[in-house]
Amino acid sequence: MTYMSEEVRAGLDAARAKQLKRKSRLRVETGNSYYPVLRMWDTGFAVDADHAPNLRGLIDLHDGPRHLYQALIVASRDEAGERLFEFKRNTAAADQAPLDFVRETPQPIALLKGWDMF
Repeated sequence: MTYMSEEVRAGLDAARAKQLKRKSRLRVETGNSYYPVLRMWDTGFAVDADHAPNLRGLIDLHDGPRHLYQALIVASRDEAGERLFEFKRNTAAADQAPLDFVRETPQPIALLKGWDMF
């Protein structure tokens, strides 16, 4: 087992968080503010504890310009320089509203090209 001083451990945690921020395109939006997401899993996500407030309520998760999820969150805990959040509800974002009726005539889902040889 290896033992490290608190200063060394803090330095390693800071370097790991910096590397995660650089690699990730994920970000959380609340109001007019954006915060980079360091990592995400099925039931939550993590942001840098030093630069993000204690978020709660309704947020939007983006991957670059693409809107991925709208979620209801609560802060769970701080761990190794990260603030961890848990989803109470996580809904995938859609680019159009769902239909609340049955279409009378079926619409094609896709067009096939190159089938003129028959």
